[in-house]
Amino acid sequence: MYKKFEALCEEHNETPYKVSMATGVATSTLTMWKKGEYTPKLDKIKAIADHFGVTVDYFVSDEGRRTDE
Repeated sequence: MYKKFEALCEEHNETPYKVSMATGVATSTLTMWKKGEYTPKLDKIKAIADHFGVTVDYFVSDEGRRTDE
């Protein structure tokens, strides 16, 4: 899941810090997610998905779809 997050950050030219500030998801949550020590709760995944304009399924399923597809 984190790889999808990284790809979206790159595509939108954003850093995890900027996403954190825009969504209210703590940078420590994103760091632990990157290390594989934590999977964000659904509300946080939704905030990130909404920020990037993708569906929650984009993060939680193998397929995942963007809202613009």
